[in-house]
Amino acid sequence: MKAVLFEHFREPPSIRNVPDPTPSTDGVVIKVEATGLCRSDWHGWMGHDSDIVLPHVPGHELAGTIQAVGRQVTQWRVGDRVTVPFVGGCGHCHECNSGNHQVCEEQFQPGFTAWGSFAEYVGIDYADTNLVRLPDELDFATAASLGCRFVTSFRAIVDQARVLPGEWVAVHGCGGVGLSAIMIATAMGANVIAVDITNDKLDFARELGAVHTVNGAREDVVQAVRELTKGGVHVSIDALGHPSTCFNSIANLRRRGRHVQVGLMLGDHATPKIPMDKVIAHELVILGSHGMQAFRYKALMDMLETGKLAPQKLIRKRLSLEDAPAALMLMDRFDGTGISVIDRF
Repeated sequence: MKAVLFEHFREPPSIRNVPDPTPSTDGVVIKVEATGLCRSDWHGWMGHDSDIVLPHVPGHELAGTIQAVGRQVTQWRVGDRVTVPFVGGCGHCHECNSGNHQVCEEQFQPGFTAWGSFAEYVGIDYADTNLVRLPDELDFATAASLGCRFVTSFRAIVDQARVLPGEWVAVHGCGGVGLSAIMIATAMGANVIAVDITNDKLDFARELGAVHTVNGAREDVVQAVRELTKGGVHVSIDALGHPSTCFNSIANLRRRGRHVQVGLMLGDHATPKIPMDKVIAHELVILGSHGMQAFRYKALMDMLETGKLAPQKLIRKRLSLEDAPAALMLMDRFDGTGISVIDRF
């Protein structure tokens, strides 16, 4: 099969012919019909993820059709249309038994712990625990766009922050994660403030439901958010993953507010400055959001079916597999709006 492969971190990936995967006893092989291009893939290529063993095929936001099934798989058949969370639970550890597959102690992550979906085929372990069936009317590109960004934002807004109608929500960073969070928080009835440093992204955020925008390149973010909300937001999301956005996201909360860290904090950014005096004095809550369990996709799919969520609006570029190496290396530039999906192999 054709795949994007890199043999050394920070050196250009290339298109290679590599052996087709075979299913593990509890896994499947999926013919990839679409796969998202995410900044997490860039972090992997940069060498920020200790799970990656070289040589490596990246890619973790995927949708496709099952081509082969392991002998212990009971719930899936060849031809089924599926997607999968980017964090797969083993199904038997303490966290999985408690329903928290997204923080599984023995988690499987395509594109990180195993070869990923920048390829014609990908192997997925723990299939009965993790695969998600796609409705016939949902196209593969939209399904792939759910990937890690949309579902992680869904969990952040709905399950972790537990956003309520009428609450103020600030979203710091209007890339794929942030725009997803804006759309989801708006659908939950919140009043959303979008924060970024480029006007085109802020304009797009308004199209997706933001009621106010703050340009961090021109304004004091914390002061602006506090003024707009008369005291601070109830919920704040760092959707970028940078020391400055993390700090601002916590600092712009009102008393007893909830901060959710969604943007990855890796490498030099792994230990950001936190206004701990305010965390204590104002009883602030700091949470993380790391993927979403397969069984929680039902609520998300229902909101897609009724039109309350439209992740396809976030797709701004469609690429071929041959485009992927160059696009991957440029993910640190934050160019353009929305997300990119590879749908030609």
